[in-house]
Amino acid sequence: MSRAAEETNRRMLRARDAMDGAYAQPLDVPALARIAHVSPAHFTRTFRATFGETPHRYLQRRRVERAMFLLRETDRRVTDICFEVGFASPGTFSRTFRDIVGRSPRQYRKQAVAADVPTCFTRAWTRPGS
Repeated sequence: MSRAAEETNRRMLRARDAMDGAYAQPLDVPALARIAHVSPAHFTRTFRATFGETPHRYLQRRRVERAMFLLRETDRRVTDICFEVGFASPGTFSRTFRDIVGRSPRQYRKQAVAADVPTCFTRAWTRPGS
């Protein structure tokens, strides 16, 4: 792997790590591109080429993964979870959740059972497809 490719990967990982750490915050492509020290258009193309999905879709999936955990492990209202994980409206949250998981947040909560195993295993077994 060339030095340029390594540096590009490092920059994309830096931006992805920022997304993982601040998934509930409003993040936009220009801000993420600044973290990676590239232009917004180049960031979007390179992120997709590196990780196989757009930055927006990656962020949505991370938010849904966190929501899945909260739906399984807490009794909090779906609307509260929606806002906590970074969605601006319950409608967008429900539609995105259904697109990624295949069922509504309420249906997921009814069918999900909190397993007495380490969280890392649960996350791997229930990770939504991209």
